[in-house]
Amino acid sequence: MEKIGIIDLGSNTARLLIVDMFTDGHYVVVDELKESVRLGQDMDRDGFLKPQRIAETIKTLKMFKRLCDASGVERIIAVGTAAVRRAKNQRSFLDEIQVSCNISIRVLSEEEEALLVYRGVINSMDIPKGLILEIGGGSTKIIYYNRRNVLGFANLPFGAVTLTDLFASDATPQEAAAHVEEFFTEQLKKLPWLQEVDEETQMIGVGGSFRNLFKINKLVRKYPLDMAHNYKLATEDFTGIYDMVKALDVDKRKKIKGLSPARADIMPAAMAIIKAFVSYMNIETFTIGGCGLREGLMVNQALPITMEKPISDVLGYSLDRLVKYYDCDPKHVEHVMLLSVQLFKQLRVLHKFPRQYLKVLKIAASLHDCGQKMKFYNHAKHSWYTILNSSIYGATHREIVLAAFVAGCHNREDVPMIEWQKYKDILAEEDLDAVKKLGVLLRIAESLDRTHCGMVTGVNCDVLGDSVIMKTIVAGDAALEIRDAEAANPEFKKAFRKNLEIL
Repeated sequence: MEKIGIIDLGSNTARLLIVDMFTDGHYVVVDELKESVRLGQDMDRDGFLKPQRIAETIKTLKMFKRLCDASGVERIIAVGTAAVRRAKNQRSFLDEIQVSCNISIRVLSEEEEALLVYRGVINSMDIPKGLILEIGGGSTKIIYYNRRNVLGFANLPFGAVTLTDLFASDATPQEAAAHVEEFFTEQLKKLPWLQEVDEETQMIGVGGSFRNLFKINKLVRKYPLDMAHNYKLATEDFTGIYDMVKALDVDKRKKIKGLSPARADIMPAAMAIIKAFVSYMNIETFTIGGCGLREGLMVNQALPITMEKPISDVLGYSLDRLVKYYDCDPKHVEHVMLLSVQLFKQLRVLHKFPRQYLKVLKIAASLHDCGQKMKFYNHAKHSWYTILNSSIYGATHREIVLAAFVAGCHNREDVPMIEWQKYKDILAEEDLDAVKKLGVLLRIAESLDRTHCGMVTGVNCDVLGDSVIMKTIVAGDAALEIRDAEAANPEFKKAFRKNLEIL
């Protein structure tokens, strides 16, 4: 395992991620630090980074370096984006960082930056056709992809900080926001390939402004999950927030719950960019992506092949990483997954669930034991909580919530209805029955690998009258496994209204 530091020196914010890189191609973030350095502020006047901003940035980078040294970081990968790329005093700035901080900053080209954002998105989201809008402090990226191929991209040389500065002299915040909208719309008209975007394409919003939008909307909606990644926001709801934010002065904006005070002054410009974009592209709903440039760097380091070809199974890769992180038995996980899938398919005549529930069952089967990391007793309850609060890529919020409840009730536990009610706006009425049945199937699958030895290699199920005859295919003495699985008969009968006999 190697511990590395990732530094992203943006026009608005400097961020450090400390990451454990495993030899098998997985990674996990173990620490994070960020500071609003405003490096790109006021540089549009003459193209130079200002002394005060340089001093603040170097102070921050020295802090980052001390944390890296204290954490045992073996290697630092540091990149600079729009502000550094355009600065006329770039060379002297980078030399000063090298001398005073012992950090070497690699300045990304516009194409490199856009591709890293794309890789962060494509390797963390299961969206086949996407239009990425990434708003930085000094630049805005638009990336269009279809079936894992980039079809068009633009790196526009202005972002939330630069546009805030550009229209700072406007009389009111509303006027400034309106001028940003007009300005950005004119820039979009210069990108003819936007007219060729497939109508099935989904917009994906990336960057701190979108994460702040989630936090605000989460509080408005009383949304139960604290998970910005893959959160869907209706344009109508966004517009309501935008109208509120742009009407307030900076001091009042700082009091908005969910909005970072450090971002309060630039948020109207960022939201004006979003408003212009969704209006121009006729977008009714967009998805917030929690992964971007830094995640692109991380996945490229963990799996260099992703620089040429994206991960084919985003969910599978994500689950494998969590299985390793939570120290689950990978062979047991794989076997329980296999048996769960067999049970789901062979008993489809009883449950009649669509294929989307199979994905839920796979997530639950992969992480059903993750709660044991906390405590063996009541580990199903701990697994429920852990799944709800894990970064599971390639799954919707609804699928994650359902998988958590399936794992939470797989060990003779009933679905906790008080908790279930908290997620009523995410779940459908028929989901409760599905969770109970999938929980029983998972319990049986886990029992059939009770010794973690793979003694039961498969099952064949026959539905006969009021009974289900489950014939096990064994590779040795499976008496313990069969006895343990038979104990699930009361729950099976309650869920499926059939007796269970295991041979």
